[in-house]
Amino acid sequence: MPADLIRIVSRDSPMALAQVERVRAELAALHPGIETTVLPVKTTGDKWMGDLSAVEGKGAFTKEVDAAILAGEADLAVHCVKDVPADRPLPAGTTFAAFLERDDIRDALVHPEGLTLDQLPPGTRIGTSSVRRIAQLAAAYPHLTCVPIRGNANSRLAKLEAGDADALLLAVAGLHRIGRADAISEIISADTLMPPIGAGTLALQCREDDTELIDTVSALGHPDSHRETLAERMLLHVLQGHCNSPIAGYARAERGGDLSLRASVFTPDGKVVLNAHEWAGRLDPATLGTSVAVALLRQGAREVIDSIPH
Repeated sequence: MPADLIRIVSRDSPMALAQVERVRAELAALHPGIETTVLPVKTTGDKWMGDLSAVEGKGAFTKEVDAAILAGEADLAVHCVKDVPADRPLPAGTTFAAFLERDDIRDALVHPEGLTLDQLPPGTRIGTSSVRRIAQLAAAYPHLTCVPIRGNANSRLAKLEAGDADALLLAVAGLHRIGRADAISEIISADTLMPPIGAGTLALQCREDDTELIDTVSALGHPDSHRETLAERMLLHVLQGHCNSPIAGYARAERGGDLSLRASVFTPDGKVVLNAHEWAGRLDPATLGTSVAVALLRQGAREVIDSIPH
């Protein structure tokens, strides 16, 4: 393989491939002499339309991608951080080389008539299979009904049009990536609907012994997004949250360098909500993530998480 060729592996969904194109464009701008090829793979999570806990949880979206890296079939993987499990380490022999500048972390409501969450009448069917969204809607909008809907964003939009739901909740960043920002009825505040850990951030993963590639792509990394992501993933690691755990949170790096982390743990019905929010100044992001997780554990987060089947 030529030294100036990088083989990129990714899920084969339209959104995942759009994310790869962003990486290819940024690489081309930084290193004009490097060529890239794409290896699309269909993951277990993309093929399975049932409960993710039956197929390794979030790892179902990364297993085949990890395998291609470890087998030497590809050099670089592009992941949505929110889809990469944090309750266990990355596969041995791999590492994150960079976290790209973060996109919008918020969720969007998609409603055919352009209504907002506050305008939806009782009984409106909200299409989502996210336990995080379901728990928060149950807590704040108990008059709305969640109906399960899986698949990539394009297929969910098609299911909405077919009448499988009255409205959808989807990631703002994802809708922009597939060119469907026009479908957004309302961008929901992160204080109203807290995002998943790693929302809006793309990670570049490669073999940890491929130092030349790490040097090549690390310049794509964004320092603030890196700090935010490390804090969030440490929070999730300490909590040992699984794919059925309604855990939400986001870190924010301020212009002056201070870092904060806000997080919540919910019961699936939204009747119990545990909250924590801390500022770390310039402390190590992992220390902040650990501290916020401990604050939640002191409130009973372990019991809440362990009580949920997975």
